[in-house]
Amino acid sequence: MRYSVLLALLPAAFAAPLVKVKRDDVIEGKFIVKLVGDISTFAETELKNSLTSTPDHEYTIPGFRGFAGSLSSEEVAQLQASSQVEYIEQDAKVYSSALVEQEGAPWGLGRISHREKGSTTYLHDDSAGEGTCSYIIDTGIYTEHTEFQGRATFLTDSSGEGKLVDGNGHGTHVAGTVGSAVYGVAKKTKLFAVKVLTSGGSGSTSGVIAGINFVVADARDRKANGECPKGVVSNMSLGGGKSASVNSASAALVASGVFLAVAAGNSGDDSSFYSPASEPTVCTVGATTVNDTLIYWSNYGVGVDILAPGVDVTSTWLNGGTNTISGTSMASPHVAGLGAYLLGLGADVNTLCETIKSLATKDAIDPSTLPAGTVNLLAYNGVSA
Repeated sequence: MRYSVLLALLPAAFAAPLVKVKRDDVIEGKFIVKLVGDISTFAETELKNSLTSTPDHEYTIPGFRGFAGSLSSEEVAQLQASSQVEYIEQDAKVYSSALVEQEGAPWGLGRISHREKGSTTYLHDDSAGEGTCSYIIDTGIYTEHTEFQGRATFLTDSSGEGKLVDGNGHGTHVAGTVGSAVYGVAKKTKLFAVKVLTSGGSGSTSGVIAGINFVVADARDRKANGECPKGVVSNMSLGGGKSASVNSASAALVASGVFLAVAAGNSGDDSSFYSPASEPTVCTVGATTVNDTLIYWSNYGVGVDILAPGVDVTSTWLNGGTNTISGTSMASPHVAGLGAYLLGLGADVNTLCETIKSLATKDAIDPSTLPAGTVNLLAYNGVSA
C-alpha cells in the first residue's frame, strides 16, 4: 500500500538529484530530502507517510522545507522521481572546529578593540549587546557558569544524545567568547544553547539543519514577544564537507533576519570546499594569531569575509572553569559577539556582515601569511574609529 501511494506521486519525466558527500563522512542509510518550495501540505504528508521509517527531523524553515531520516535505496530512487522533491543529500558527519588545548592569556578582546596589536585592555560601549539574543549552535552551554550571570539558557538538543548538557566544553567556550562577563565581546546579550554536536564534538548534517530549523522558529517567537528588541545573532563553530543542504538552511536562517557567523574551518584549505563556510550569505571567519598572522591551519580564500583572533583564546569551560584553546571555532564567536554588540548600538542586521567588514582594521595581517584572494580585514568594534 505504501509503495502504491508513493508511485502515484512520481511522474516519470522528473529526477531529483542525489547529492553525494565525501565517503569518509557519509552516515550510511541516512538522507536529507529537500522539498520544492511550493509543495502542498497534503503532498508533503503523503510523501512522508509513504516511507517505511518516520523521519528523524522535519524542516519547516521558509526557504528550506523537507525532512531527514533512514531511507532504503528503493525509497531514494522513488523520491528522486517525484516532482515534489528538489534534491536528496546523503547525511554526513560534521565536526567542531577547535584544535589543540594550550595554556595562555586572553588577548582577542584587546585586539578587536584596538587598531594596533598588543593591548590587554578591552574597550567597548557599556550597552554591551543589551537587548540582543545570541544562539550558540554547538555542543551546548554549561549554563550554570557564573560568567553567564543567569543570561544563558539551554533550549534544545538535535544531536541525538537527548541530553540538555554540554558534555564537551566547546559550546561553553564559544558562548563565553560571545557573551560572558569577562571573556565575552557582548557582555549583556542573552545566550541560547542549541545542541547539534555530541559530547564527542561531532554531529550530523541533518542534526545541524534541525538546529537551524529550531532557531528560525524560536527567534521569530522571541522577537514577536519583545525578548530580543535589538536583534538576533547566531554562531556555528562547526563544519564538514560542502553540503547543499547545510548551505541552503544557513541561507534561510540569514533570510529570516538572524545574523550568522561561521568558522572557516581548520584544514588549511580553501573555505569553498566546506559548509557552512562556503555559503555566501553567512559571515565566514578565519583565524589570526597574537602576532597578526593568519594561522597556518585556518581555511582561507575569497569566501572568507573577516579575520579574528583564534589562537590561544581563553574562555569559559565546564564546571565553572576556563580553558585556552585554538581554532576558527574561537575566531567565529568574536564576530558573532561583535554582531550582537553592534546590533545593540543600532546596526542593521540585514547588512551586519558588511558593517563588520567596513569597520575592520585593514591590512593588519602579515600579507605573506595570506593565500591569494583572502581578505586582509581584522575584526574591530569601532570604539575609537
